[in-house]
Amino acid sequence: MSRFAALFLLGAVAFAGLPARAATVLAGAVEQGSLVVVRTAPGAKAALDGENLPASPDGVFAIGFDRDHGPTSKLVVTLPDGRVETKTLAVAPRAWQIQRIEKIAPALVNPPPEALARIRREVAMKAAARPNDTPQEWFAGHFIWPAKGVISGVFGSQRFYNGEPKNPHYGVDVAAPVGAAIVAPAAGIVRLAEPDMYFEGGLVFIDHGQGVISIMMHMSRIDVKAGQRVAQGDPIGAVGQTGRATGPHLHWAMVWREAHIDPSLLVPGVSAAGAVSGAAVGGD
Repeated sequence: MSRFAALFLLGAVAFAGLPARAATVLAGAVEQGSLVVVRTAPGAKAALDGENLPASPDGVFAIGFDRDHGPTSKLVVTLPDGRVETKTLAVAPRAWQIQRIEKIAPALVNPPPEALARIRREVAMKAAARPNDTPQEWFAGHFIWPAKGVISGVFGSQRFYNGEPKNPHYGVDVAAPVGAAIVAPAAGIVRLAEPDMYFEGGLVFIDHGQGVISIMMHMSRIDVKAGQRVAQGDPIGAVGQTGRATGPHLHWAMVWREAHIDPSLLVPGVSAAGAVSGAAVGGD
């Protein structure tokens, strides 16, 4: 055996002894309320905490962590060659604010019995408008603020309505005048466009793919229809004070499947939307 062949063989043996390079890469902070973009080999299969996830043909998929997600999550990716990559993700906790909203109509805090049938219908309508299997990966690009104004409510804060504790605030409030423009924060398909929902008022859902949905509330005008494709920056309507709202503003929420996601983690700093304010300039 030649010296070159011997060196080549030794190098091959040494290389074979090294661990295989991971094919799966995560982009984004793993913390409560975050959305993480995962890139892996085309054709790979993935599961998060035992739940199978779709991936684009290029091997891109989304995972999200709810406001109240526990300290860990398990991601398992099965590559096309049969290798399995298992990642135990440490989900960082966050501290949440407390916000008190006053002067809400009592019927919107505790709906009367005659409104319950309507609310149940609207809950079913909203659930049907949130597909998990849209294959596109529009969520993998950057997002922009859908409206400009003062940030009057942040994601995750514990809400008190007229002094009564209610669910946390699952979105970001941007206070702006009635009629101010609202645009699509990223490309997607409009899945719901309803002008008069009980709690949300004017409501639009934009599907960014794989269960990532933007939810726009309290709109005074809706300029899109369900099934319509929108590009980032396309006008979708106008700011309003419809539904459960104390002032004109846009409530922008996001979900990944059943997890509530903080939109502010996906856009430039709050200065891009406006100054942060602790006061409820416009809240819901």
